[in-house]
Formats: sequence, structure tokens, C-alpha cells
Amino acid sequence: MPAKFESSSSVRSPSPELVGMDPADVDLGALRKAVDACRDYLLGLQKEDGHWVGELFVDSTVACDYHLLMYLRGKVDRAKEAKIVRHILQRQLPDGGWPIYPGGPSNVTATVKSYFSLKLAGFTPDEPEMRKARAAALRLGGIPRTNTYCKLYLAMLGQYPWKYLPNIPPEILLLPNWAPFNMFEMSSWTRAIVVPLSVIRSFRPTTHLPPEKQLHELYPYGVEGGPFFHPVERRFLSMKNFFIRVNELLGILEGLSWKPFRKHALKVAERWILDRTGPGSEGLAAIFPSMMNTILAFQCLGYSDEHPAMRKAVRDLEGLEVDDAAHGDFRVQPCLSPVWDTAITLTALGAAGVKPDAPAMQKGADWLLSKEVKIRGDWAVKNPTRVTGGWAFEYFNDWYPDVDDTAKVLLGLRMVRASDPATQKAASERGLAWAKSFQCDNGGYGAFDKNVNKKWLEDVPFADHNAILDPPCADITGRMLEVMGKCGVPKSDPQVQRAIRFLQETQEEDGSWYGRWGVNYIYGTWQVLRGLHGISYDMNEHWVIRGRDWLECAQNPDGGWGESCGSYDDPRFKGRGISTASQTGWGLMGLLACGDIQRPSVRRAVRYLIETQQPDGSWEEKLITGTGFPCVFYLRYDMYRLNWPLLALGEYQQMVQSYGAH
Repeated sequence: MPAKFESSSSVRSPSPELVGMDPADVDLGALRKAVDACRDYLLGLQKEDGHWVGELFVDSTVACDYHLLMYLRGKVDRAKEAKIVRHILQRQLPDGGWPIYPGGPSNVTATVKSYFSLKLAGFTPDEPEMRKARAAALRLGGIPRTNTYCKLYLAMLGQYPWKYLPNIPPEILLLPNWAPFNMFEMSSWTRAIVVPLSVIRSFRPTTHLPPEKQLHELYPYGVEGGPFFHPVERRFLSMKNFFIRVNELLGILEGLSWKPFRKHALKVAERWILDRTGPGSEGLAAIFPSMMNTILAFQCLGYSDEHPAMRKAVRDLEGLEVDDAAHGDFRVQPCLSPVWDTAITLTALGAAGVKPDAPAMQKGADWLLSKEVKIRGDWAVKNPTRVTGGWAFEYFNDWYPDVDDTAKVLLGLRMVRASDPATQKAASERGLAWAKSFQCDNGGYGAFDKNVNKKWLEDVPFADHNAILDPPCADITGRMLEVMGKCGVPKSDPQVQRAIRFLQETQEEDGSWYGRWGVNYIYGTWQVLRGLHGISYDMNEHWVIRGRDWLECAQNPDGGWGESCGSYDDPRFKGRGISTASQTGWGLMGLLACGDIQRPSVRRAVRYLIETQQPDGSWEEKLITGTGFPCVFYLRYDMYRLNWPLLALGEYQQMVQSYGAH
């Protein structure tokens, strides 16, 4: 049952019995042992060139898409296909469907994709797994209820009528940047997905499958019956209805033979993709969906398999493969996370007492400095600053550095001493200036762009991935406050004050904050409290204490914190879930930011992490705590079970030592 949170008008004060209490009931020897063990474990994972990177685990849909791509290209690797089949079957739920996160309910898009993959691999509709899957898919609404991107791949394999797909004409690339709707009013990842899709949509390539591979049985009302898209709203005047009518008009225009700008638009789209997939890139936006779409777009444009751009696109996508021979599993990562993982890990190791000039720290710092991005990418359209100097999430993604990674790198660099201190100082100054320039008009910070927050665009027909925008969010804004404070920006700075007001305005009624890039309210609340502490804000103010109290109310009886991805869909799951190491680290750091290590909630969290640590110094974590697109796509960062708990325990240990309990 969800916890009952206190109203904003009733905030608890520290219990009288806590005054003067010594935190001695935490075994300090066990604490040091836990910190040292995880420190050594992480040091053992460092790559030869100095960086860290963990696998990103996702649901079955990415492997399914990879499998569909084999058929779309006419290049089926039977060995990989067999492993993908095992991967899919291992994740089928008892009700026959597939979820998009562990512990979640069956999802219609994941279930349809998984069923289709199995059928392509030779499974017949009468096999037990298929009967259960088909029943689940139909119960959830079948193919008509899947998302737009799923339907597009189905259309390319002849399983969905092209005429019912949203129109994405490549001419949208010709719209000027000052137009109310243009490519740069969409999030960076949406642009990267949509541009190659506009090419594909123009050509409508269709691979014809034999009858035994088709999906007619997943249409509840037959292939030509029932609704194929969401109906118009009853309100005559609404943005959704407007875009539906625009889409209908575009469909009529698409049927005309005369398209005066099409050839030029396709050339612009082709050039746009080529520019962003060349040197300094490991694929378009370095994320799986746009990388897959790039290959399909190149195929539509007539590129041969030997064309240098096609070869690189295929090689980049293959770089996301994880062929887990030990478990007979084949997985595909949505992207790679070396910069993010390295920055967090350096911060955690510094908190654990590793000296700034230790060889491992210096190598990590030098590696991060080598990944600084100095070109003006897509972000420059909405942000006219002359400063460059951010960091991206991946190994190479020069067109798309982001604020969150840049802030985390700056925090990591503060814990280390690079081999060239002057280079480190200059890069840090550039990075801070670059990240600060992304503050949006409402005072908050988004991830990749500035002021990409026109909510009416969420009604565009192809926006059902729930992330067409990149609006300011509390978690990144909190991290920006933290890094500004650590880098010496005063609390009185106008940008700091605007960011604080944004956080005050976005606080939930129960005191928590929504987490855009981590699951969910635990992530948002922790990062806000940490940011406020980092900027030396008064942590005793009423609204701040409400955030702390919410975290304490969300703490599990075992001392840990856990929150399901289901909290994005259902508020009953807000702050509730099985305890995980990463979320416990966040919760603990949120409380530590409030400055009182004497609270029972703090000691219980520390004991939870100590008691659940594995003998090798790691923690087990099978649940997802990372967010890609809320309600649509989630990630489990393998490094999160290590670096976040270590950072929390390391900082607690430092505070205990300062407190005087040795």
C-alpha cells in the first residue's frame, strides 16, 4: 500500500531524542570495509585508456527491432536470430505478453514486436508461447494500439497499411527556424529519429512476406476493420484535432504526383544525415532508433552495402551488440554510456578517499578531457552562445553534447588532478559557461537544447513516444545548481536565483520532485536537495524540509529506497517499490544534503547498503532505475549498482569523520 505523505502544511521536525545522538550504531569498521571493497571493485573495472563503461539493459523491443532490421535488409543471421529468440522467450510474462520494465505489466507494442519476431523465426501460431502471446496482444488492442514507430516497421514488412501512418514529409526540413513548427522545436532525439523516417516515409519500401509470416491475426477487427489511429477529440477546437486534419491534408498532397520540393527536400535530408554520421559520430545521435532508421534511409536512397556511409552505419549499429555467450543471450544496447559512467565513477572514487592524483584518477580525468566537444552542433540553433565545450553521453557524438553529462563531468573533474592542470582548468571553465548558457526562460534546464518546450507539439501524430520535447526538468536543474555552487558561482547570481524559483514552482504538493532521467520521484527529489545544498541554500527552509520528509516517508522498512517505473503511469507507485542499491544511494544522498547524519533514516539506509553488499564489493540490481522516455522506454545502467551506492557511503563516511565519530 502506498505510504501516506504529510501535507505541505504539516512538516515533521527532528525528533527530540535525536539531539546529540551519536551515529555509533552504524559499525564504522563495516562502513570502511564496504567503501574500500566497492572502491577496489570499481578500480578493477577501469579500461586501459582510463574510462569506465557498463552495459545498458533494456526491454526486448530493441532486440526485436534489430531482428526486424535483418529482414528489412534481407540479411538474416540465423545464429543471431536463434539467440534473439531465446532472449525474447526468457522475458515472456505468465499472461503471455512482454513488459517494458521488469515487474511491469504486458505492453502492447512490446508484445506485438516479440510475437512478430518469433513468427519470423519460424514459430507457428499454434505453439503454446504464441497462443499466449496472441491472446495478450489482442487483449491489449493488437496492432492498432501499438506506437507509431512500431507501425512503421510493420508497414515496411507489409503488415500495416501505409495510408494509416502519420505523414512525415521531408519538406519539414525546409521550414525556416523561425517558423512556429520546425525541426529545432523538437527534441534532439526526435529530430534524429524523424529525419531518416521522413526519407523512409517518402519511398514507402515494402518487403513482402510469405503468408505464414504475416500478422493478420493480431488485428482485433480484421486488417481493414476497426480504428487504426486515435479518434478525434470531441472538442472541435483542439491541437490534436488540428494536427489530425493537417495529417489528412498531407496525405492528400502525398497522393499527388506533383511534389515540387520533394527532390530538394530529400537531398537536404540526406545531407543532414551524412553530416551527423561522419567523423566525430558513432551513429546518428548515437542512439539505436535513429541509427537503425539511418540504415533504412540509406537503403531507400540507393546506397549499396559497400558505400562508405552505409558500411559505417552498419558498423556503428553492430557496436551496440552484446553477444553473451556465457548465457546464450544476444542483447542490443540502446546506446553506450562511457562519459556518464566515467564521470559518476570518478566522483564516487573521490568520495571514497582515492587521491586526486592517483594514477587511476588521472587516467580517468585525461580520458574525459579528450572527449570534450568543441563544435557547434544542433544545439546552436536555439542557443546562440559563442561558447563551446560540452560533453556527450557516448564515446563520439559531437553534434549532441548535453547539459547533464557536462555538469556531471565538471563534478567529476573537481575530484581529480589531470596530467595537464591548465588544460583541465580551461576545459572546466568552458564547460561551465556552456552549460549555464542553456538556462531556459522559466529558469530551468533541459538536456540537449534550450527552450524546446512547446507543449502543443505533443499532439503531433508521430509524438506518441512521449518525448517530442526536451523541457526543463527538476533533476538537471538541481544538478546545475550543484555544479554552479561547487565551481564558485554565488547563491546571489541571477541564474542561480531563477533556477531556485523554477524548483520551487515545480515541487509536487507532497514535497517531492518529478524525475525525468531517473526513476522517478526519488531521483528528482534527491537531485534537487543535493543541488540546493551545493549552492549553499538554507536547507532548513520549509519547502526544502518537505522534500526531505517526503524521502523519509518513501523509505522502505528495510532501510532502502525503491520506486517502480510504474510511477510514471500510476501515482499509486510514487516512491514505492522494492529497494535497490542505486535508489537507496540517491535517497541517502538526499538526506545527507540536508545535513543531519544523526537521523535514524540515514543510519538505516547506511546499514541497508552495508548489509546487502556482495562479498566482491558490488551490489546486485535487476530492476530498472534509469529513464529514457517516460512511460515508453527505460534503461538499467549496470554501473548504477556500484557508483551511486559508493558515492553515498563515501560521503556519509566523510561526514561521520567530520562529526568526530571514529
